[in-house]
Amino acid sequence: MKTARLMALTFSLAVATASPAWLYGADTPLNATAEKLGEVNFPVSCSADAQKEFNRAMALFHSFWFDPAKVAFAKVLEHDPGCGMAHWGIAFMSMGNPYTWAANPNAAAAGAPAAAEAQRVGAKSERENAYIGALALLLKDWQTSEFRPRALAYEKAMEGVTRQYPEDDEARILYALALNITASPTDKSFTNQLKAAAILEPLFKKYPNHPGVAHYLIHTYDYAELAEKGLPYARAYAAIAPSVPHALHMPSHIFSRVGLWPEMVEGDRASYLAAKAELKESTLGIGAYDALHAMDYMVFGHLQQAQDNAAKALLDEAAAISKVNVENFVAAYAFAAIPSRFALERGDWKQAAQLKLTPGDLAWHKFPQSEAILVFARGLGAARSGDVAAAREDVSRLEALKAALTAANNSYWAGQTDVQVQTVNAWIALADGRNDEALRLMRAAAEAEEASDKHPVTPGNVVPSRELLGEVLLITNQPTQALAEFERSLKRDPQRLRGIYGAARAAEASGNRQAAADYYRKLLEITAKRDTERSELVQAKAFIESQ
Repeated sequence: MKTARLMALTFSLAVATASPAWLYGADTPLNATAEKLGEVNFPVSCSADAQKEFNRAMALFHSFWFDPAKVAFAKVLEHDPGCGMAHWGIAFMSMGNPYTWAANPNAAAAGAPAAAEAQRVGAKSERENAYIGALALLLKDWQTSEFRPRALAYEKAMEGVTRQYPEDDEARILYALALNITASPTDKSFTNQLKAAAILEPLFKKYPNHPGVAHYLIHTYDYAELAEKGLPYARAYAAIAPSVPHALHMPSHIFSRVGLWPEMVEGDRASYLAAKAELKESTLGIGAYDALHAMDYMVFGHLQQAQDNAAKALLDEAAAISKVNVENFVAAYAFAAIPSRFALERGDWKQAAQLKLTPGDLAWHKFPQSEAILVFARGLGAARSGDVAAAREDVSRLEALKAALTAANNSYWAGQTDVQVQTVNAWIALADGRNDEALRLMRAAAEAEEASDKHPVTPGNVVPSRELLGEVLLITNQPTQALAEFERSLKRDPQRLRGIYGAARAAEASGNRQAAADYYRKLLEITAKRDTERSELVQAKAFIESQ
């Protein structure tokens, strides 16, 4: 543990001065102690002192700073024990990130007691009782019913609140959040997201310092096809609530979509440091939602810039953690994704084939979708290393994890795991010389992956399926088709190092030397601040010098 603490401290000192000024605003020094959460005015029929604390609690709420928000709502009750909306807030925050509710079987159980207390205490206004009633629908019969119908009932109830109280902007903000929560990942018309944006964008002009408006607009546009629209809000949010680790992190949801890797790393570094500062020394062996979430994003961003040494420092820090302070899906995802990314992004297939779940005593059975990330990476590494038997074992494990997710009605992650199964089977087929089958499976995986979308917990797939399809085409000596697939992949996942390198190789192999030179130059451009001289970059420089 001392080693982990020293490593964390060393890394923190190395990066503490690197946070860009845009994160904090021109007047805010990095060591500022004044709390900055943004501005929220959410009227409730409670005492004057309770109202003031409630506004602060809602500012924390809107930035998903869960534990401090629950403490703040508890303080509201100290001022006014009859403030039913404080129990409403505690219930909402107890459930954790709304974007993970469907995948978190403990969310409803955590929120139900406070929601029931909110109903028992009630409120002095019909408007507030409408909020409490809407939340009750989300949790109604949670032990025996599926999540999605309850979420849709909540969404409709919040729409009803906005219609009954058209001047209540907080209801409109929460309704927009509900639309995002219930948005289908397979709906490529983005019906819910565009409806949410139509609500939130005018409110951003009206309330430019409201944390929830900027925050939810980032989530609204966190899709490859919409990401450019989210840039103004990504650049605004961290300056609105610089005291909140999650607010410092959220802009990277958009930056990762458009390939702004330096901005992504800097924002997540600031979030990571803020989250680490929040933890006590005794809990430095962390599992905090904010810290690990930011670390995963940082590793991803560093690897796209060939900053492998920086990524390795974070990998080692995560590997040194033996006990987490909170076991949740986000922490489990980061523990699985960080080592998987490090191996796959560097093309180290033998390292990928040897991956193991850590920490070993984490309750991995609660998070099959997280385990599947690492098993997939391991299976892909085994297949690409020629160990077909080991790859088949990992396919069997993925099938079992998919069955567990299906049984839990977690259709999204069951679908993602099916894509992983098809992908590893494609590379097994390729290793066996069954090239046509390999291409068929990889095409099916790419189409299925693109019919859905990435989950908000991740900066991106540990490797895009269409990028892998391009690699299969290159290996099977079809460079022209490979170039088309790499270029298509880069439209969905722009500025990816391996995607650009693949396009360069495909263009070179197909005789298109100008396109190859352009891609190789792009590769050197995005890795201008690299800390590792990868073989891909040596090849790029050699090709350009030969022109």
